[in-house]
Amino acid sequence: MAFRKALKRTAILGGGAVAAVFGLSQLIEYRKTQARLAHVAAEAELKAPFADELPSRKAQLAALENTEEFDVLVVGGGATGVGCALDAVTRNLKTALVERNDFSSGTSSRSTKLIHGGVRYLQKAIMQLDYEQYMMVKEALHERANLLEIAPHLSAPLPIMLPVYKWWQLPYYWAGIKMYDVVAGIQCLKSSYVLSKTKALELFPMLKKDKLVGAIVYYDGQHNDARMNLAIGLTAARYGAAVANYTEVVHLLKAKDTQTGKERVCGARCRDVITGKEFDVKAKVVINATGPFTDSLRKMDNQETQNICQPSAGVHIVIPGYYSPDNMGLLDPATSDGRVIFFLPWEKMTIAGTTDTPTNVTAHPIPGEDDINFILNEVRNYLSPDVVVRRGDVLAAWSGIRPLVTDPNSKDTQSICRNHIVSISDSGLVTIAGGKWTTYRSMAEETLDAAVKAHGLSAETCKTVGLMLEGAKGWTPTLYIRLVQDYGLENEVAQHLAATYGGKAFDVAKIAQVTGQRWPIVGKRLVSEFPYIEAEVLYAIKEYACTAIDVIARRTRLGFLNVQAADEALPRIVQIMGKELDWRLASKDDCEITLDSFCPCSIQEELEAARKFLYHEMGYRSRSEQLTKTSEINLDYQEVVRYKKRFHKFDKESKGFITTVDVQQVLDSINVQIDENSLHEILNEVDLNKNGQVEIDEFLQLMSAVKKGQVSDSRLAILMKSAEETLDERGPVTVDRSGGGV
Repeated sequence: MAFRKALKRTAILGGGAVAAVFGLSQLIEYRKTQARLAHVAAEAELKAPFADELPSRKAQLAALENTEEFDVLVVGGGATGVGCALDAVTRNLKTALVERNDFSSGTSSRSTKLIHGGVRYLQKAIMQLDYEQYMMVKEALHERANLLEIAPHLSAPLPIMLPVYKWWQLPYYWAGIKMYDVVAGIQCLKSSYVLSKTKALELFPMLKKDKLVGAIVYYDGQHNDARMNLAIGLTAARYGAAVANYTEVVHLLKAKDTQTGKERVCGARCRDVITGKEFDVKAKVVINATGPFTDSLRKMDNQETQNICQPSAGVHIVIPGYYSPDNMGLLDPATSDGRVIFFLPWEKMTIAGTTDTPTNVTAHPIPGEDDINFILNEVRNYLSPDVVVRRGDVLAAWSGIRPLVTDPNSKDTQSICRNHIVSISDSGLVTIAGGKWTTYRSMAEETLDAAVKAHGLSAETCKTVGLMLEGAKGWTPTLYIRLVQDYGLENEVAQHLAATYGGKAFDVAKIAQVTGQRWPIVGKRLVSEFPYIEAEVLYAIKEYACTAIDVIARRTRLGFLNVQAADEALPRIVQIMGKELDWRLASKDDCEITLDSFCPCSIQEELEAARKFLYHEMGYRSRSEQLTKTSEINLDYQEVVRYKKRFHKFDKESKGFITTVDVQQVLDSINVQIDENSLHEILNEVDLNKNGQVEIDEFLQLMSAVKKGQVSDSRLAILMKSAEETLDERGPVTVDRSGGGV
């Protein structure tokens, strides 16, 4: 009886009053109707001046420079910043936004890709009777439902399995997950359910069987975070906001208030990072939405102000898709050190993470080897012993800095705020800090409400609930079929375009080049194993991409999915962008490419900058060092003999090393053709001293690394093994073996 009363009370708090009246099917229809009504209300009085075509970046910069005064200037192009810009412009406020790098170049593109309410927070709210945490979960669940509605092409519900290995945990976890559904109320995506051991293994066959008693499955949302960030920013631009990436704030502008005599922030001195040109942007309100760099802008306002940001690094890794089912995630609620690890399918790969460790603020966080190995060890604990989790299977890794904050108005300045804070300095600078991806919209609404009130702006009410984002209009689950039928795109490519650009996918398809093949008719891929096509590079420029990094990291997600594939695609990406943006072919002697600045120099320098990004920030360095750091050859006697025998099939003259010529001769003998450039690349991966040849010790070192799982996809190792097997098995094919046929 007590449980029923508690459940009823929570249902009412969670918006479940309607649930008590209607049945399940009526609830679903009611929820859809409410979303449609919200959408209609949001857009009824709005007009998008740039609905047909986005203004160019040049035009946006001109608007920033030549507008006498904006109502709102937002600094920061992450999720919260673009959310504030969209909220402001749809309130009929003259809005500007500047971002010193690219939109979503920081934390907002390096998340776990979940749109979630926070199961852990709800557990704490119940266990500690903490109403604040309960309301935080309730708000996030509302925002989760809204985000899934306004960007259906970029987001979708995802079932997540919670494996249970102790009988007593089953009812405990079930009660908590069910409470999560109840708090969501009519906005519950799908009801959670319990699975037997057999059914759990059927849905997640890679799961460890020993001691498994069952599992619980609940639903959260998943999205393409960088594309979502961009969609919000582009939507703001459509409605008339002047937005510009690669535009940094040099210092804040201040003027004396004629009434109070105090200095007030009235804009910012900005610099176009690409050209170096500086100009002033005047604004009645400046909003600081710079995430981990919150304190940097606050100190521009007042050097004496105390830091409020306590940055925490979260590392994620990407491993092949076969590590998880296509549509089922996994949650490890209690890792060896108490942190939570997610194991999720994403873009046909598998994401595992995240860690949570204190760090220093940097624009270029680097994933550490210790964090990568910690995640791999936790993954091993939950997967079957049949699944060998290898270090060499890590295709990419990245680190994102979560901007945890302390409330500057709190008496206890040491305690970290669990949600977000909005503060206004004595000079009028509005700061929004903390929070999470899911609640970006409500954070923006709260920020604009505070700004409007504090600065006496004449503004309308918030209209972003139900406001459809870039690409949402015209999207349907079957849109990709029209792309295949109308343009002759590959099925996989069409699905990718529909899921990335929504209704704007047709604009990409229109500029796709003819392949010259029977099928596909249009759509040349950048790399064979991923559905990204060359036309997306051209379209990325329309979406304000200025560098090759913008394309591989945020307009497409290739750099986040596979660093080697991204590296292979870079020359063609740079070639296309160079032609379109008029980059020079020759290098510039006095130009230095660093991770902290961008200089519009030559194609070669742009290529080097992008490769530095992959090497440092996307885990390429950690990946490549698995071989170069392996000094010990851990092979037994028989293995050494076997691998030396394989090596000497290529080193027929017993030189002690092999070159591309040696490999090509063997391949010719078994009728295998590989072009010379590809062969050079294959050998270069193993050529540790870069002398143009692979010595026997380097080859044994490679095979030792393969044995230990440090290297899993060496093209040379696989090529030499296949060639050896073909040479050993080659012989006359008998009539019996061929089945007697002709």
